[in-house]
Amino acid sequence: MGTPEFAVPILEALVDAPQYEIQAVLTQPDRPVGRKHTLTESPVKVFAKEHGLKVLQPQKLSGSPEMQTVIDLQPDLMITAAYGQFLPTKMLAAAKIAAINVHGSLLPKYRGGAPIQYAVMNGDKETGVTIMHMVKKMDAGDIIAQQTEPITKDDDSGTMFKKLSLVGRDLLMKTLPQIIDGTAPSIKQDESKVVFSPNIKPEEERIDYQLPADRIDDLVRGLRPDPVGNMILDNQRTKIYDVTPLKEGTSLEPGKVVRVDKHTLVISAGDGTTYQINRLQPAGKSVMDITAYLNGHQNLQPGVTAITDD
Repeated sequence: MGTPEFAVPILEALVDAPQYEIQAVLTQPDRPVGRKHTLTESPVKVFAKEHGLKVLQPQKLSGSPEMQTVIDLQPDLMITAAYGQFLPTKMLAAAKIAAINVHGSLLPKYRGGAPIQYAVMNGDKETGVTIMHMVKKMDAGDIIAQQTEPITKDDDSGTMFKKLSLVGRDLLMKTLPQIIDGTAPSIKQDESKVVFSPNIKPEEERIDYQLPADRIDDLVRGLRPDPVGNMILDNQRTKIYDVTPLKEGTSLEPGKVVRVDKHTLVISAGDGTTYQINRLQPAGKSVMDITAYLNGHQNLQPGVTAITDD
């Protein structure tokens, strides 16, 4: 059971392993994507169809015919990876050996739907993958195995999704034989250390320009490639794709132009720090580099207030 690209290498490894038989693949229903709202299949569905696998796409899993189909299959294992729906207790109980989840964080830190984004947005130095037993409570089951993965300043959520997908694949394939023969550990989560990472809300996409430059960079990278953070730049809502924190300081209050030329726009941030904006997308326009943007915004001169609240 999975939906985004994160889940595809995990499904692929199971398909390629001769000792496992995939009885069915569950994924989210096709969704409209882009400006034209083109109905689009999930990456997991595309892969499953290419390999002739049975695909089920319930709008809501609980009480659905698809759920009964899975129960009737009497599977030995249920494996989820970023599926996007809760599994009812009745369904979890249908797994003869175990219902397990490949989760993109080091639980109990970052339970919820956006663990990878939060790790990058919060400036964490590392995150990882947890293989865990599934229970009805969100990401609260016993831990079977974990593996860490560093987060560098060159990483964004997109690169970490790819890295952790492969970490999760390898850790799952290593752990599955132990789960099947009953020798895998089962460690209770420390509830006092739980941190939640709910799905990103639209209001959380607004980047606080008064934060220090390093924190602004963390938020930009954490929100990239999706949903992409934004600021009010030159009185226009603008998506910010890439910034570089600088070593030069400033006495200007946050949001002002520190330095500008044909190819560079340096902005003041919190605690006297500065950063340059490299790539951005004004509302209604394409993504562009800062040179193209400055051609149409020659009013942005040193000392001018460039970034404001709504």
